[in-house]
This record gives sequence, C-alpha cells and structure tokens, in this order.
Amino acid sequence: MRDKLFNNQSDIVDFRFDESVVSVFDDMVKRSVPGYEAMIQMIGLLTRTYGKDNSNYYDLGASTGATTLALALNNKNANVRFLAVDNSVQMVDQCQQNLGDKIDNLEVICSDINDICIENASIVVLNLTLQFIDIDKRDALVTKIYDGLNPGGVLIISEKVHVNDKNEQAQLTELHMDFKRANGYSELEIANKRQSLENVLLTENSETHLKRLSKCGFIGSTCYFQCLNFASFLSVK
Repeated sequence: MRDKLFNNQSDIVDFRFDESVVSVFDDMVKRSVPGYEAMIQMIGLLTRTYGKDNSNYYDLGASTGATTLALALNNKNANVRFLAVDNSVQMVDQCQQNLGDKIDNLEVICSDINDICIENASIVVLNLTLQFIDIDKRDALVTKIYDGLNPGGVLIISEKVHVNDKNEQAQLTELHMDFKRANGYSELEIANKRQSLENVLLTENSETHLKRLSKCGFIGSTCYFQCLNFASFLSVK
C-alpha cells in the first residue's frame, strides 16, 4: 500500500509503529531511506561470510521482516535459528504473515529488544533500530549483544547519522529531502513526517557509533556502506 499517512493538515503526534504505519511500512521505508534496498542486500551478503552452523541469527527491530528474509535467503549453514524481534504487536503479526511459510526455524517474538536474551549468536542485526532506542540505553544494549555473540560473530548496524559540521549537515538534509521529493512525497508530507519523528528518532554521528562499538569490546568495526545520511557498520567479536 502506498504511504499517504502525512498528506493532511491534522495535528501531528509522535511517530508510532502502529497499524497505520505497518500497512504502508514497506513503501514508506523504500521511498524515505536512500540506499535501503542496497542496505538489505549487503546484510544478505554478509550472512554468507559470517553465518555459522548451529547458531542463532537475530534481527532486532524486525518490522515486516525484510532483513530476516535476507538473512534466510543467504544462509548457507546448517541448524540455524532465525529470531525476528519487534515490540510492535502489529509489526510482529505482519512479519509472521510475511515469513511464516518462507523460513524454517523462524521465531517471531514480540518484545522490547532491551529485554531479549542474546545467546549463541553468529549474526545480530540492528537495521534502522538503534536510532529509536533511548540514547542512555544504547551502550547496555550493544554490550549485551556483544556478550551473546560467539567469537567471530558480527553485529550489523544501519542508522541514520548526522555530521557535526552545520553546512555539511544542511547539505545532506537537503539531498535527503530531494530524494523524498523524487519519490513522490509532497512538501507537506515531508514536513509532517519530520515533525512526527523529531522526538522519536534520535541520531548520532558515525564517530559516536564507532566509539561505542569499541568500548563494548568489538575488536574491529567499520562503516562499510553509506548513502547520504544513512550508514551501515560491521563489528566483529
């Protein structure tokens, strides 16, 4: 379904992953996130390298299941369990509907990812998820993921990021707006969605992400993909 959630002048409330968002989410993310399809494709390719037999693959903040499906389609290993976790009941229902007959050994879980147990993991993905977590809880979450990864396991993070230079940030913001305009969003829709996300999606710069990953114990982290103000990081335990 095409995303038309923000095309009116009604009062704007904080963004929520409710039934109205779920119904248009796949269209919304493709038209709003530069490089989204390449982002998902790269996660799939990394699965081929870092996935291991007899381990768990976690998709934290799984939404409708696109990342989980990429993990499964690119998996070459035996006895792997896929765990798709989201705290939105509506998202979980849609994820189960999308993937239930496509992936063996799939568990779709409705839970706050801060409460989920990470264990025996070779791959953990936070795809456009950490940015919605309270900043003061992010270190603890990444540390928990690190502790639950097997040696050689990886954490893959994709996020909207910002830069500290005001002119450079303004240029990236305008390019992002141009991307949305080119994908059919009106000025009203762009402004309304930006207002809705203002207090919900809290970005950090790439340096902050990399410092956190190092602090939490990862031996090597790199920004392996970026399109405008969206970046993906790979960290190896």
